[in-house]
Amino acid sequence: MYQDLFVLGIPLAEKLVRTLCVYAFLLVGLRLAGKRELGQLNPFDLVVLLLLSNTVQNAIIGNDNSLAGGVLGASALLVINWVVVRYLYNHPVVARWFEGDADMLIESGKVHDVRLKRELITHAELEAAARRQGIDGLHQVQTCRLEIGGALTFVPRAPTDAEMRHKELLEHFDVLSKRLAVLEARR
Repeated sequence: MYQDLFVLGIPLAEKLVRTLCVYAFLLVGLRLAGKRELGQLNPFDLVVLLLLSNTVQNAIIGNDNSLAGGVLGASALLVINWVVVRYLYNHPVVARWFEGDADMLIESGKVHDVRLKRELITHAELEAAARRQGIDGLHQVQTCRLEIGGALTFVPRAPTDAEMRHKELLEHFDVLSKRLAVLEARR
């Protein structure tokens, strides 16, 4: 039992190199796959990410099924990620090159279909994301950005003067209707 728990099945250096290579491959692969993979997961994207993690598992652990090997592989992933995140924080030019830029999907109320197509986001997905943020439809959106982390950020369109006057008139009619109902009830 001691052998299965604590004796590594492959050399320590090989385990670290395997972990580093898989980490780098996944970073580059997810970057090339686009921002959508990170923030706007549909069921197909989720299945791919789950299968991807299972696929690369053996590349990290090799022929090692020991507890120590699993803990070492996981620890190596956490340390590598910590180093990469700290490095990118201190080198914003490199971070921008690696992470890319935010993409404006809607500007001044105009939907950029070419950008949606490039990011593989449908109008229906964009509308659903707007509704999750409390916006009834794309006609009410001033701008929408696909952030570098994959999140969609919406800025609602400000109502026009005519829309504001219309709303005020409806509110006045509502008040008048209630007063009229009270007066009729007194008769």
